[in-house]
Amino acid sequence: VALYKSVPTRLLSRAWGRLNQVELPTWLRKPVYSLYIWTFGVNMKEAAVEDLHHYRNLSEFFRRKLKPQARPVCCLHSVISPSDGKILNFGQVKNCEVEQVKGVTYSLESFLGPRTSTEELHFSQTPPGNSFQQQLVTKEGNELYHCVIYLAPGDYHCFHSPTDWRVSHRRHFPGSLMSVNPGVARWIKELFCHNERVVLTGDWKHGFFSLTAVGATNVGSIRIYFDQDLHTNSPCYSKGSYNDFSFISNNNKEGIPMRKGEHLGEFNLGSTIVLIFEAPKDFKFHLKAGQKIRFGEALGSL
Repeated sequence: VALYKSVPTRLLSRAWGRLNQVELPTWLRKPVYSLYIWTFGVNMKEAAVEDLHHYRNLSEFFRRKLKPQARPVCCLHSVISPSDGKILNFGQVKNCEVEQVKGVTYSLESFLGPRTSTEELHFSQTPPGNSFQQQLVTKEGNELYHCVIYLAPGDYHCFHSPTDWRVSHRRHFPGSLMSVNPGVARWIKELFCHNERVVLTGDWKHGFFSLTAVGATNVGSIRIYFDQDLHTNSPCYSKGSYNDFSFISNNNKEGIPMRKGEHLGEFNLGSTIVLIFEAPKDFKFHLKAGQKIRFGEALGSL
Protein backbone atom coordinates (compact mmCIF):
# COMPACT_ATOMS: atom_id res chain seq x y z
CA VAL A 1 0.00 0.00 0.00
CA ALA A 2 2.84 2.40 0.91
CA LEU A 3 4.56 1.67 -2.41
CA TYR A 4 1.35 2.29 -4.34
CA LYS A 5 0.73 5.56 -2.48
CA SER A 6 4.22 6.76 -3.51
CA VAL A 7 3.35 6.55 -7.23
CA PRO A 8 2.98 10.12 -8.66
CA THR A 9 -0.61 9.58 -9.77
CA ARG A 10 -1.37 13.34 -10.02
CA LEU A 11 1.55 13.90 -12.41
CA LEU A 12 0.60 10.83 -14.45
CA SER A 13 -3.03 12.00 -14.59
CA ARG A 14 -2.01 15.45 -15.87
CA ALA A 15 0.16 13.79 -18.53
CA TRP A 16 -2.75 11.53 -19.51
CA GLY A 17 -5.02 14.58 -19.65
CA ARG A 18 -2.66 16.34 -22.08
CA LEU A 19 -2.44 13.19 -24.20
CA ASN A 20 -6.23 13.05 -24.31
CA GLN A 21 -6.32 16.58 -25.73
CA VAL A 22 -4.08 15.72 -28.71
CA GLU A 23 -6.13 15.85 -31.90
CA LEU A 24 -6.09 12.54 -33.75
CA PRO A 25 -5.82 12.37 -37.55
CA THR A 26 -9.21 11.52 -39.06
CA TRP A 27 -7.96 8.17 -40.40
CA LEU A 28 -6.77 7.11 -36.91
CA ARG A 29 -9.92 7.97 -34.97
CA LYS A 30 -12.05 4.96 -35.86
CA PRO A 31 -9.42 2.28 -35.04
CA VAL A 32 -8.42 3.98 -31.74
CA TYR A 33 -12.00 4.49 -30.53
CA SER A 34 -13.08 1.06 -31.77
CA LEU A 35 -10.36 -0.54 -29.65
CA TYR A 36 -11.59 1.40 -26.61
CA ILE A 37 -15.23 0.47 -27.35
CA TRP A 38 -14.29 -3.22 -27.62
CA THR A 39 -12.13 -3.16 -24.46
CA PHE A 40 -14.67 -1.47 -22.18
CA GLY A 41 -17.98 -2.46 -23.77
CA VAL A 42 -19.16 1.01 -24.79
CA ASN A 43 -22.64 1.16 -26.35
CA MET A 44 -22.29 3.79 -29.09
CA LYS A 45 -25.92 3.35 -30.21
CA GLU A 46 -26.84 5.50 -27.17
CA ALA A 47 -24.43 8.31 -28.12
CA ALA A 48 -25.87 11.55 -29.48
CA VAL A 49 -23.21 11.34 -32.23
CA GLU A 50 -22.43 7.76 -33.30
CA ASP A 51 -19.92 8.72 -36.01
CA LEU A 52 -16.47 8.08 -34.47
CA HIS A 53 -14.81 10.53 -36.88
CA HIS A 54 -16.69 13.35 -35.13
CA TYR A 55 -14.59 13.08 -31.94
CA ARG A 56 -11.34 14.99 -32.43
CA ASN A 57 -9.55 13.52 -29.43
CA LEU A 58 -9.95 10.98 -26.63
CA SER A 59 -11.19 13.63 -24.24
CA GLU A 60 -14.15 14.48 -26.49
CA PHE A 61 -14.91 10.78 -26.89
CA PHE A 62 -14.85 10.18 -23.11
CA ARG A 63 -17.24 13.11 -22.55
CA ARG A 64 -19.67 12.12 -25.30
CA LYS A 65 -23.31 13.06 -24.73
CA LEU A 66 -26.27 10.67 -24.97
CA LYS A 67 -29.38 10.80 -27.10
CA PRO A 68 -32.16 12.55 -25.14
CA GLN A 69 -34.34 9.42 -25.05
CA ALA A 70 -31.48 7.10 -23.99
CA ARG A 71 -31.96 7.75 -20.25
CA PRO A 72 -35.57 8.44 -19.23
CA VAL A 73 -35.72 9.99 -15.75
CA CYS A 74 -37.87 8.06 -13.26
CA CYS A 75 -40.68 10.33 -12.01
CA LEU A 76 -42.09 7.91 -9.41
CA HIS A 77 -39.14 7.94 -6.99
CA SER A 78 -37.68 10.86 -5.06
CA VAL A 79 -33.99 10.00 -5.64
CA ILE A 80 -32.58 8.73 -8.94
CA SER A 81 -29.12 7.60 -9.97
CA PRO A 82 -27.03 10.65 -10.95
CA SER A 83 -24.88 8.57 -13.32
CA ASP A 84 -24.27 5.25 -14.99
CA GLY A 85 -22.19 2.88 -12.88
CA LYS A 86 -22.06 0.06 -10.38
CA ILE A 87 -23.59 0.25 -6.89
CA LEU A 88 -20.76 -0.40 -4.41
CA ASN A 89 -22.62 0.33 -1.20
CA PHE A 90 -25.73 1.96 0.23
CA GLY A 91 -27.71 2.22 3.45
CA GLN A 92 -27.85 4.17 6.70
CA VAL A 93 -24.78 5.98 8.00
CA LYS A 94 -23.85 4.52 11.40
CA ASN A 95 -21.40 5.75 14.05
CA CYS A 96 -20.11 8.56 11.80
CA GLU A 97 -18.60 5.92 9.45
CA VAL A 98 -19.45 5.21 5.80
CA GLU A 99 -18.58 2.05 3.85
CA GLN A 100 -16.61 2.55 0.62
CA VAL A 101 -16.86 -1.18 -0.08
CA LYS A 102 -18.20 -3.93 2.17
CA GLY A 103 -16.25 -4.03 5.43
CA VAL A 104 -13.98 -1.05 4.62
CA THR A 105 -15.09 2.28 6.08
CA TYR A 106 -14.07 5.93 6.18
CA SER A 107 -14.86 8.83 8.50
CA LEU A 108 -17.86 10.94 7.53
CA GLU A 109 -16.23 14.12 8.88
CA SER A 110 -12.90 13.44 7.12
CA PHE A 111 -14.75 12.89 3.86
CA LEU A 112 -17.05 15.95 3.97
CA GLY A 113 -14.82 18.19 6.10
CA PRO A 114 -15.99 20.38 9.00
CA ARG A 115 -19.27 22.24 8.75
CA THR A 116 -19.09 25.80 7.47
CA SER A 117 -20.61 28.93 9.00
CA THR A 118 -22.91 29.09 5.95
CA GLU A 119 -24.26 25.63 6.69
CA GLU A 120 -24.70 26.40 10.38
CA LEU A 121 -26.77 29.47 9.50
CA HIS A 122 -28.68 27.67 6.74
CA PHE A 123 -29.63 24.65 8.85
CA SER A 124 -31.04 24.45 12.34
CA GLN A 125 -28.62 24.89 15.22
CA THR A 126 -27.59 21.71 17.04
CA PRO A 127 -25.92 21.38 20.45
CA PRO A 128 -22.08 21.40 20.10
CA GLY A 129 -21.79 18.13 22.01
CA ASN A 130 -23.59 16.16 19.28
CA SER A 131 -21.62 13.97 16.87
CA PHE A 132 -20.83 15.21 13.37
CA GLN A 133 -23.48 12.84 12.00
CA GLN A 134 -26.14 14.19 14.37
CA GLN A 135 -25.24 17.77 13.41
CA LEU A 136 -26.05 17.03 9.75
CA VAL A 137 -29.54 15.74 10.58
CA THR A 138 -31.79 18.80 10.73
CA LYS A 139 -35.19 17.24 11.40
CA GLU A 140 -36.24 15.07 14.31
CA GLY A 141 -36.90 11.45 13.35
CA ASN A 142 -34.71 11.60 10.22
CA GLU A 143 -31.69 9.41 9.47
CA LEU A 144 -28.56 9.92 7.36
CA TYR A 145 -28.18 7.71 4.27
CA HIS A 146 -25.41 7.09 1.76
CA CYS A 147 -24.96 5.56 -1.69
CA VAL A 148 -21.70 4.93 -3.58
CA ILE A 149 -21.69 4.58 -7.40
CA TYR A 150 -18.54 3.54 -9.27
CA LEU A 151 -18.20 4.69 -12.90
CA ALA A 152 -16.11 2.32 -15.03
CA PRO A 153 -14.06 3.63 -18.00
CA GLY A 154 -16.73 2.47 -20.46
CA ASP A 155 -19.60 4.24 -18.71
CA TYR A 156 -21.26 7.52 -19.68
CA HIS A 157 -19.11 10.09 -17.84
CA CYS A 158 -21.53 12.96 -17.19
CA PHE A 159 -23.45 13.12 -13.92
CA HIS A 160 -26.78 14.73 -13.16
CA SER A 161 -28.85 15.99 -10.25
CA PRO A 162 -30.28 13.01 -8.32
CA THR A 163 -33.25 14.97 -6.96
CA ASP A 164 -34.76 18.45 -6.66
CA TRP A 165 -32.43 20.32 -4.30
CA ARG A 166 -30.49 23.54 -3.71
CA VAL A 167 -26.68 23.61 -3.76
CA SER A 168 -25.42 26.14 -1.23
CA HIS A 169 -21.75 25.28 -0.88
CA ARG A 170 -18.81 23.70 -2.72
CA ARG A 171 -15.72 22.29 -1.00
CA HIS A 172 -12.76 21.17 -3.10
CA PHE A 173 -10.20 18.80 -1.57
CA PRO A 174 -7.00 18.56 -3.64
CA GLY A 175 -5.45 15.17 -2.96
CA SER A 176 -4.16 11.92 -4.37
CA LEU A 177 -5.53 10.38 -7.54
CA MET A 178 -5.39 6.70 -6.68
CA SER A 179 -7.58 4.20 -8.47
CA VAL A 180 -11.11 3.86 -7.04
CA ASN A 181 -11.60 0.45 -8.60
CA PRO A 182 -13.47 -1.72 -6.04
CA GLY A 183 -10.47 -4.07 -5.85
CA VAL A 184 -8.20 -1.19 -4.77
CA ALA A 185 -10.87 0.27 -2.46
CA ARG A 186 -10.86 -2.99 -0.49
CA TRP A 187 -7.23 -2.64 0.62
CA ILE A 188 -6.78 1.12 1.08
CA LYS A 189 -8.73 2.35 4.12
CA GLU A 190 -10.23 5.84 3.73
CA LEU A 191 -9.31 5.86 0.03
CA PHE A 192 -12.08 8.35 -0.72
CA CYS A 193 -10.70 10.69 1.97
CA HIS A 194 -7.21 10.61 0.38
CA ASN A 195 -8.36 11.29 -3.18
CA GLU A 196 -9.15 14.63 -4.76
CA ARG A 197 -12.87 15.32 -4.57
CA VAL A 198 -15.50 18.02 -4.98
CA VAL A 199 -18.21 18.08 -2.29
CA LEU A 200 -21.47 19.86 -3.11
CA THR A 201 -23.75 20.39 -0.11
CA GLY A 202 -27.18 21.91 0.25
CA ASP A 203 -30.68 20.83 1.13
CA TRP A 204 -33.74 19.12 -0.29
CA LYS A 205 -37.29 18.85 1.03
CA HIS A 206 -36.20 16.44 3.78
CA GLY A 207 -33.11 18.35 4.98
CA PHE A 208 -29.37 17.93 4.33
CA PHE A 209 -28.25 16.68 0.89
CA SER A 210 -24.77 16.25 -0.59
CA LEU A 211 -23.20 14.91 -3.77
CA THR A 212 -19.45 14.28 -3.94
CA ALA A 213 -17.50 13.65 -7.15
CA VAL A 214 -14.36 11.67 -6.25
CA GLY A 215 -11.36 11.86 -8.59
CA ALA A 216 -9.16 8.89 -9.49
CA THR A 217 -6.11 7.95 -11.55
CA ASN A 218 -6.38 9.68 -14.95
CA VAL A 219 -9.50 11.47 -13.67
CA GLY A 220 -7.94 14.65 -12.31
CA SER A 221 -10.47 16.67 -14.28
CA ILE A 222 -13.78 17.12 -12.44
CA ARG A 223 -16.05 19.75 -13.94
CA ILE A 224 -19.17 21.28 -12.34
CA TYR A 225 -21.12 23.13 -15.03
CA PHE A 226 -22.35 26.03 -12.89
CA ASP A 227 -18.99 26.50 -11.09
CA GLN A 228 -16.53 28.30 -13.38
CA ASP A 229 -14.09 28.96 -10.52
CA LEU A 230 -13.39 25.27 -9.87
CA HIS A 231 -9.98 24.02 -11.08
CA THR A 232 -8.95 20.45 -10.23
CA ASN A 233 -5.62 18.55 -10.35
CA SER A 234 -3.42 21.64 -9.97
CA PRO A 235 0.35 20.92 -9.85
CA CYS A 236 0.75 22.20 -6.26
CA TYR A 237 -1.39 21.65 -3.19
CA SER A 238 -0.99 21.24 0.58
CA LYS A 239 -1.82 17.81 1.92
CA GLY A 240 -5.05 17.88 3.91
CA SER A 241 -6.03 21.32 2.61
CA TYR A 242 -9.33 22.30 1.04
CA ASN A 243 -10.97 25.41 -0.33
CA ASP A 244 -14.57 26.52 0.11
CA PHE A 245 -16.94 28.47 -2.08
CA SER A 246 -20.44 29.58 -1.08
CA PHE A 247 -23.21 29.93 -3.65
CA ILE A 248 -25.27 31.91 -1.13
CA SER A 249 -24.68 35.65 -1.31
CA ASN A 250 -26.54 38.90 -0.70
CA ASN A 251 -27.85 38.73 -4.26
CA ASN A 252 -28.59 35.01 -4.24
CA LYS A 253 -29.88 33.76 -0.90
CA GLU A 254 -31.25 30.51 -2.35
CA GLY A 255 -28.04 29.03 -3.76
CA ILE A 256 -28.15 27.03 -7.02
CA PRO A 257 -31.51 25.27 -7.61
CA MET A 258 -31.16 21.89 -9.33
CA ARG A 259 -33.97 19.86 -10.87
CA LYS A 260 -33.97 16.07 -10.85
CA GLY A 261 -32.11 14.82 -13.93
CA GLU A 262 -30.55 18.21 -14.78
CA HIS A 263 -26.95 18.20 -16.06
CA LEU A 264 -24.58 18.80 -13.14
CA GLY A 265 -21.02 17.93 -14.21
CA GLU A 266 -18.63 15.47 -15.82
CA PHE A 267 -15.51 13.37 -15.27
CA ASN A 268 -12.72 12.79 -17.72
CA LEU A 269 -12.74 8.95 -17.90
CA GLY A 270 -14.50 7.32 -14.89
CA SER A 271 -14.63 7.63 -11.13
CA THR A 272 -17.06 7.59 -8.19
CA ILE A 273 -20.12 9.52 -7.01
CA VAL A 274 -21.01 9.47 -3.30
CA LEU A 275 -24.43 10.66 -2.10
CA ILE A 276 -24.93 11.45 1.60
CA PHE A 277 -28.33 12.79 2.54
CA GLU A 278 -30.96 13.09 5.24
CA ALA A 279 -34.36 11.44 4.92
CA PRO A 280 -37.18 10.10 7.11
CA LYS A 281 -36.77 6.65 8.64
CA ASP A 282 -39.13 5.06 6.12
CA PHE A 283 -36.85 5.91 3.17
CA LYS A 284 -36.12 2.71 1.21
CA PHE A 285 -33.41 1.99 -1.35
CA HIS A 286 -34.46 -0.03 -4.42
CA LEU A 287 -30.98 -1.45 -5.00
CA LYS A 288 -28.71 -4.47 -4.65
CA ALA A 289 -25.00 -4.16 -3.91
CA GLY A 290 -22.98 -4.82 -7.06
CA GLN A 291 -25.81 -4.14 -9.50
CA LYS A 292 -25.32 -2.04 -12.62
CA ILE A 293 -27.39 1.11 -12.75
CA ARG A 294 -27.98 3.81 -15.32
CA PHE A 295 -28.57 7.51 -14.95
CA GLY A 296 -32.28 8.21 -14.39
CA GLU A 297 -33.13 4.89 -12.73
CA ALA A 298 -34.55 4.81 -9.20
CA LEU A 299 -32.22 4.76 -6.18
CA GLY A 300 -34.89 5.02 -3.52
CA SER A 301 -38.03 6.71 -2.26
CA LEU A 302 -40.36 7.17 0.69
